[in-house]
Amino acid sequence: MNHFWRANRALIVASVAAMSLPVAAPASAQETFKLGIVTFLSGPAADSFGVPARNGAQFVIDQLNKGSVPSPYEKVGFGGMKIEPVIIDENGGATKQVQELRNLYQRDNVDVVLGYISSGDCLAVAPIAEELKKMLVLMDCGTPRIFEEAKYNYVFRTAAHATMDNVGLVRYMKAKNIKMDTLSAINQDYAWGQDSRADFVAAAQQLYPNVKVQTDLLPKFGAGQYGTEISALVGAGSDVVYSSLWGGDLQAFVLQSAPRGLPKRSQLVFSAADHVLPPLGDKMPDGTIIGARGSYGLMSQKSPLNDWLFRGYEAANGVYPVQAAYRITQSILGLKAAVEKAMSKNGGKKPSTDEMVAAMTGLEWPSPGGLIQMKLADGHQAIQPIAFSRTKYNPDLKRVDLIDIQYFAAECVNPPPGVKSIEWIKGGMQGAKCN
Repeated sequence: MNHFWRANRALIVASVAAMSLPVAAPASAQETFKLGIVTFLSGPAADSFGVPARNGAQFVIDQLNKGSVPSPYEKVGFGGMKIEPVIIDENGGATKQVQELRNLYQRDNVDVVLGYISSGDCLAVAPIAEELKKMLVLMDCGTPRIFEEAKYNYVFRTAAHATMDNVGLVRYMKAKNIKMDTLSAINQDYAWGQDSRADFVAAAQQLYPNVKVQTDLLPKFGAGQYGTEISALVGAGSDVVYSSLWGGDLQAFVLQSAPRGLPKRSQLVFSAADHVLPPLGDKMPDGTIIGARGSYGLMSQKSPLNDWLFRGYEAANGVYPVQAAYRITQSILGLKAAVEKAMSKNGGKKPSTDEMVAAMTGLEWPSPGGLIQMKLADGHQAIQPIAFSRTKYNPDLKRVDLIDIQYFAAECVNPPPGVKSIEWIKGGMQGAKCN
């Protein structure tokens, strides 16, 4: 009995002594990385965008925690740490999201927050993360204003902004000899819609200098009913109708405009429409020109990483991945690369916020949608390649196929460092490097 007590007492004393040593040990397999994830789980943006983003995050995190992701991401979790997601709903508006962001950092004690689809939400939460000195990774929202109107140290966006979508779309139209003497537009009346509309019109005026803008509409986000707007667009009869509508708004617009004959009267061009193809099916008019905000989904290119995501996501969810799943995947993989880069410099410890920020700044990493490069906003804003195509329903597969796909290099469709997007476009897109 005395021998048992002496042995265990020695073990306890040794354990306490070890705990008191001022030596930071490498991250252990038992240590976790708590990741806040924000995406639409309810409301009109959930079905075709927010939920696929959540499904993508769950798939990728599960695969990372199992060590099942292809090279260079084969290490378990983040540097051996299991990823513990805390997923919340983005629905409810910017004021609610500001409080939810504070809760994630201060109540849930997450290490990093990653997510956000709405440009309005991104504009609202970015200053809060900076105030709290907590790392925030914006995975999708498109407005160029995030870094063009403010400077951040703790905020990053791991996907290209809306300028790429609209410059690329006009370049595609010009390459395919689309007639655009007259143009009408319908976009949501908030940052994403306003900025997308401005970039598209400016790019159109560069490559189609004689274009005339006719009907120019800005319904509110989530309007859902577009009878009046469709009447105006049909009446205008423009060569092209451009829209950056997305989510439930885009689905509603397509379903309401097709029976009114708009697709037969005008060429429809949608800057960010791939995510509504699975739910719309044969209701999406053939010949519609679409973008996916990257080389994603049915416009993605073959690679080990893309094969892993496309096949694995489809097997897990019964539908192929679209832009939301790709964008959250590249965001999580980028954060993993940053965490592990920081750990390679600090002896393998779980990195501090400042160590992760330093590692993410100016980082490059491969993703299923191609190479992501943090080249703008002093290394805080990504650029990436993009693709565009036309729709054609495939009755045998019972899905919309994409044809006439064309790819554009990142530096062909994104502004160079230090230049505001709209100024770059209006200045003739100087310095663009196109194949």
